[in-house]
Amino acid sequence: MVSYRAKSLEEENMESRSGIIVFDLIVIGAGVMGSSTAYRSSKLGHRTILLEQYDFLHHRGSSHGESRTIRATYPEVYYTAMARQAAELWAEAEADAGFRVHIKTSQLDVGPANASLRAVVSSCRKTSLPHSVLNAEELSRMFSGRMSIPEDWTAVTTDLGGVIRPTKAVSMFQMLAVRNGAVLKDNMEVSDIRRDEIKGGIVVSTSTGEEFIGRKCVVTAGAWTRKLVNKVSGLELPIQPLETMVSYWRIKPGHEGDFSITRGGGGNFPTFASYGNPYIYGTPSLEYPGLIKVGVHGGRPCDPDSRPWRTSFRFDALRKWIEEIFRGSVDASEPVSTQSCMYSMTPDEDFVIDFLGGEEFREDVVVGGGFSGHGFKMAPLVAKVLVDLAFEGKAEGVEMRHFRIGRFAEDPRGNVKDYMAQVGILSSGDDSFGAVE
Repeated sequence: MVSYRAKSLEEENMESRSGIIVFDLIVIGAGVMGSSTAYRSSKLGHRTILLEQYDFLHHRGSSHGESRTIRATYPEVYYTAMARQAAELWAEAEADAGFRVHIKTSQLDVGPANASLRAVVSSCRKTSLPHSVLNAEELSRMFSGRMSIPEDWTAVTTDLGGVIRPTKAVSMFQMLAVRNGAVLKDNMEVSDIRRDEIKGGIVVSTSTGEEFIGRKCVVTAGAWTRKLVNKVSGLELPIQPLETMVSYWRIKPGHEGDFSITRGGGGNFPTFASYGNPYIYGTPSLEYPGLIKVGVHGGRPCDPDSRPWRTSFRFDALRKWIEEIFRGSVDASEPVSTQSCMYSMTPDEDFVIDFLGGEEFREDVVVGGGFSGHGFKMAPLVAKVLVDLAFEGKAEGVEMRHFRIGRFAEDPRGNVKDYMAQVGILSSGDDSFGAVE
């Protein structure tokens, strides 16, 4: 059952403006976070508008492509809990839409028995996430020899894994938002956000000269979040865009079915992550028959407005990992295809989900950003949190202290952790990530 609180006198006055549409919520940025927020808000009956600076479903940000991993295995226990909630909300949205965007399989995490992997096991135990811890021999037996890890490595398997189809998912949220009565406008670059101190509400101006008025505003501008927030408030969020490369590798003839996400021919291959140096991740063969997606979790700092769209990363460590782990069944000589994408990194790799604050915006503008290369899977839960913050002033069921803007004023590193960072960042002149440990 959906409940609504009574509107304040200020809100009633805003809605009575003659000839002007006053939205309950203005969402800025129509990637997966903004689109799912528009869906969530409109589903609750709020008058919602979603603004996007480029065409809808563009490829300039972080929400395009054919596959993203969904997993609940994290060193941070709060993300394990969040991923499980998010999986339920993905299923809810799929039921509303009438089609699937989550292709289910298991999740496999491997690596040396380092602090990160030990923390993953601890998170599984603390949240009662069903899992199995395997040695090298047990892993090889489980996957019928399709994978092999060093004798001193450990493997963790869980049932909650799979692939989210990103472009299809963003499109799904936008379709559902429109169905719920939301207004969607693309090619609307936001140039200013300000409070109307006389009439009340938040005014959002665009480079086209149009203005939109709302009771509340959510900023989910992805790699552009830092620039926009600084422009409208002067606040410098430590969110650094990274350009990263997605790479696809050819499965050798006769083994194509072994690495497929579908059952048959071996199939039912997991989504996977390797906690070495570098951190490596991948998805089963799905979007491109005969190819498997394997990439390094990292990239090079960039300006989202003038990125180089670089394809010159060296894949030495990745080649070695593919050759050894997949036992020669995948051609590790070079990737067949590479695609450029962006991460929005924070120093601690934790999200930023908080009120923009200050005398002007207070709790009427909420920021969601800094998803650090692992946020896509969380989108429907992040949307719920953003909408709850906007309209209720609080969000329950999520440990919000980890995502405060103020943590960086207390310590520039943000949330200090006992294990190494997952995302590798290349410095200027560097073109290769570390060797596999």
